[in-house]
Amino acid sequence: GKSPPKVPEGEMVIVQDVPAFIGELKASGRLYVPAMLALFTGMRRNEVLALRWGRVDLDKGVIQVREALEATLAHGIRFKTPKSKAGRRDITLPDILIDVLCEHRKAQLELRLRLGAGRLHDNDLLFADIDGNPILPTAFSTRWGEFAERIGMPALTFHMLRHTHASQLIDQGVDIITISRRLGHAKPDITLRVYAHRFQKDDSKAAAAINAIMG
Repeated sequence: GKSPPKVPEGEMVIVQDVPAFIGELKASGRLYVPAMLALFTGMRRNEVLALRWGRVDLDKGVIQVREALEATLAHGIRFKTPKSKAGRRDITLPDILIDVLCEHRKAQLELRLRLGAGRLHDNDLLFADIDGNPILPTAFSTRWGEFAERIGMPALTFHMLRHTHASQLIDQGVDIITISRRLGHAKPDITLRVYAHRFQKDDSKAAAAINAIMG
């Protein structure tokens, strides 16, 4: 297949109708769970593909991001630790995602039972090929591109799900420090730079805040 059209620099494609989009994702099969992770945690593709069950605490509803996949010419695929301390982060999960991950875990356990592979280990990846090896980021992106094309959103890269998550948080008035930490940005000014256009242009909130104090 041909590669999806490149998005012009600085142009951000955001998923506007998230519930409808989730419906499309569900029908896509294997892309559903990784995409839900990106959509509701803001994790990067290579962080999602490197995620192991030992880093997912479904009781507490927290994911520890400690690794990302890296494709190298010399060594092939390998796991690497985040380049900045901020990249090592714990992300609190919304309920919808806890449910999705519980289902995913159950499905994996059932499959392992059928294959006689025994229980899941902490080291096992959430997303792997049939032999338990990591999924190649390029292969994953190709599959994503085909899906985006099929649903009539060819410019929606997997990375745009991260942007969608950040935009949702901004629109809900979550503070920039929290958003920055969640995304694993080294500094909040990176977050501000990337999402400057998402912050509301009018400053009526500032006046309203003072009215509230003085009221």
